[in-house]
Amino acid sequence: MALIRLHRLRRSLMLGALAVSSPALAIETSTLVQSALSEDCLEFQVVGICFWLRCTSFGCDVETSVKVRHFIPETVVSSYSVTGQNPWTEVASYSSPTGAAQDGGNSTTNHKRENEMSIFKNVDVIGHPGTLLNEFAQSTGYICDSATTPYVPYFLSVLDTVAWRFGIPEMAYPQALIPGMREVGGLLEGNTWGNVYPREGFLHQVDDHKASAVMAQRAGDIVTRTWQPHVYLPITANEKDGYWPPEPVVEGDITNHKWQELVPTLRDTCAVFPHDMTRDQAIDGGYAWALWRPYSCCERKGQTFLGSVDFAQ
Repeated sequence: MALIRLHRLRRSLMLGALAVSSPALAIETSTLVQSALSEDCLEFQVVGICFWLRCTSFGCDVETSVKVRHFIPETVVSSYSVTGQNPWTEVASYSSPTGAAQDGGNSTTNHKRENEMSIFKNVDVIGHPGTLLNEFAQSTGYICDSATTPYVPYFLSVLDTVAWRFGIPEMAYPQALIPGMREVGGLLEGNTWGNVYPREGFLHQVDDHKASAVMAQRAGDIVTRTWQPHVYLPITANEKDGYWPPEPVVEGDITNHKWQELVPTLRDTCAVFPHDMTRDQAIDGGYAWALWRPYSCCERKGQTFLGSVDFAQ
């Protein structure tokens, strides 16, 4: 019954909020919370059974609990041109210009026949406020805990000046020097959006939306790993009894992450890059996506975890 009530709560809150895609130039916290109710992005599944040994003064017995898997909107990843103008308005002050990071924008001659230019984007990765809904729903035993905290800045490119604006040291990495290695898309498929390495703020790309998506992918790649040569807070969680956090983000792999577009178009669906959906161009060069990642967990029913069995998929 608790699972049914949770499902009904999500559906009632979504009415009128995400029924259709809606254009936006910026986004506010209230809209972000509503966007976290997307059933397509949540992808809630009962995937198995967990077994627990429960002991009391009267003896021990084996208890079971349902093992679930679902995605969580962990962070809002904003990719934008003008330093200090994060499209998530309430946190724009996090990335005010500094002495080492003041400007932004694209390198262009403004020639109408120009077909190549270097695009630069600032990127911020900030804890998604929608995880507050997860905290509310965890009492049901059917929602897993997130590794992120709302509003916490995990990556601000203005503080990562050496790596984000100069590509040091990743410009010399094999991933950055070997064509086709670590690409968003692929040459054979004819849908290359850009290279993941070096994980910096510059990319040669004629499509501003694609370039911004690649920047978001780069930032997601950084923050979901430890000991990277960047200034950031890693988003990691340790596996424990009845709790299985996700692996680091890998481009194109929808099993360990997916993106929900927030700005310039608010969508109630998720996908990985590259995709075939409409790519609206932001007039001010500001884009934002929610990064969803999958967790599996089960409710603790005893003192000792005996293991779990997954259903055949």
